[in-house]
Order: sequence, then structure tokens, then C-alpha cells
Amino acid sequence: MPSHPVHSIRLEWPTWLALISCYSAWFLLLFWHRQIGWLWIPLTTLLITLHSSLQHEVLHGHPTRNKAFNELLVFLAPGLFIPYRRFRDLHLKHHRNERLTDPYDDPESWYLAEADWLNTSYFMKMALLVNATLAGRMLIGPLLSLYAFWRDEIKIVLSGDREIAKAWAMHLLGLIPVLLYLAYLDIDLWFYALAVAYPGMSVLMIRTFIEHRASEKVKHRTAVVEAGSVMSLLFLNNNLHAVHHQYPTTSWYVLPALWREHKGRVLADNDHYHFPDGYLSVAAQWGFKKREPVAHPILHTNTPSDHSD
Repeated sequence: MPSHPVHSIRLEWPTWLALISCYSAWFLLLFWHRQIGWLWIPLTTLLITLHSSLQHEVLHGHPTRNKAFNELLVFLAPGLFIPYRRFRDLHLKHHRNERLTDPYDDPESWYLAEADWLNTSYFMKMALLVNATLAGRMLIGPLLSLYAFWRDEIKIVLSGDREIAKAWAMHLLGLIPVLLYLAYLDIDLWFYALAVAYPGMSVLMIRTFIEHRASEKVKHRTAVVEAGSVMSLLFLNNNLHAVHHQYPTTSWYVLPALWREHKGRVLADNDHYHFPDGYLSVAAQWGFKKREPVAHPILHTNTPSDHSD
């Protein structure tokens, strides 16, 4: 697809509105949580998902041209678990489209190399097989993801990597206002983490569950899900994932127009990896059924020695 002139438009008022609305709603829902009752929990959960989508928008260069200022806009860490800078760096590495789904070179891949799968413990194999269903991904996907992420991050920080240590230090600074606010409102951190932040990651897993698949051809690996208005807003139209990978620097609110304009070409490129009936159709097919094998069926199917850095 050709480049698009909208890349130069920098007003981005929809992104500003989304940022202001997300933080305002998070602050007010927590402040009035006793008056609102239990409903504050699922509503705040959805805001955690939206905040993660806003972080994704920021790391791709929005809503301003100033990288440091953009980072400041998502400095607060209501999602608790993952430093923005680490998310940024790993996600930008994920955008090397030629390496999509690679068990070694795509940091967002859920696949294992065959040799690693064979060497995995029985318990972990069972967990990963459960994780290969949509229900399992939502239930234990965040736990598996955080375990692997934190394990690797601890090793890297202990090895003396100052940049990653700095990313965690910045994250801790962004956590302080959140923790103080929770303490002020008498909301237990453990409860917020388990009932709000963790489910916020679970909702995000609905999108990541289906957005890539193993395929010989790179262009066939990325999906388009035509979601409803609520899910599209929560994911800031990143459900149109093949369009996002074609236009990674394009603002979220422009992606639907690009999809409509280039629908035929997108579907030809991705071999019709397309879900016109949204995430309900994904749940109907793979809610409790394994979508793909855990061991990558194409890449690194013999030994990990064919991995090239």
C-alpha cells in the first residue's frame, strides 16, 4: 500500500480526548468507588485496557512529535505491571514484520521453538496448551506473560544493563502516585492488582490472542478483526491489526478509513485472515479449543541452532 498523507497531521484531538477521558474516569471511579458499588471494578478494568492501548499509541509517536513529552503523558502506571519503556522497546522490535511470530526474534510471540517445547516440563506444557485457547489466554495468559517477562528482566538488570534498570526506575516513579492514591482511598493494593489490573491485561489478551498466526508468508501472519464500537475503542482500532502493521505510524482514529479504502488489498495481502463478525466469532471457534500448536509449526522446527540474531 502507498504511504498516506495523514501521517503529517499532528493535531490529534481524538488522542488528547482519549487520554484526558481515561485518566479522568480512572480518578473519579476510584474516588467514588464506595458510592458506585461493585460496578467500579469492571469499569476501571476496561480503563486499564484503554490505558495500555494509549501507551501503544504513544510509543508509535502520538499525539505530538516530542518523544519525551509523549512519554510523560503515559507516565502514570495504573496498570501496575509493565514499564512503559520496556513495552515500547519490545513492541517496536515486534514491528520487524519479517520476524513476526518467530519464537526467538519476536518478543510478542507466544510460540516456542520445537526443541524448547520438547524440553518444557509437563506442568508448563499443560499450562501452555490451556493458554492456546481464548478462555485460557484470558485466565492465565497474563500470569504466564508476566512470569516470563519479569524473570528475563531480573536477569538483565542483575547483569548490569543500565538502560533497562532506568526503565524500571521510571516505572516505579510512575507507580508512586497510583499507590498513594489507592492508600488514600483505602483500596488494598492486592485487591486492585488482582481484581482490576490483572483483568485489564486479560481483556487485552482478547486482541493479542488472534492478531497473528504462523504462516510461511509474512503478509499472511496478521489479522483484521472487525470489532464493535466498544472493543474498537478499547483497542484504539488495533483490532485492524494488518492495517496497523502496514501503517504503524498512523493515528488510531484514521485506521478505519484506511481499512475501508484498502480493504481488498489488505485481504489479498493477508490471505483473508479476517474476522468480519468480531471477537464473538473468535470466541465461538476457540473459546475452549486450541487455536494453533504451541510449538511453531514452521520456524525452528528442528533445533534452536537455526536461530540467527
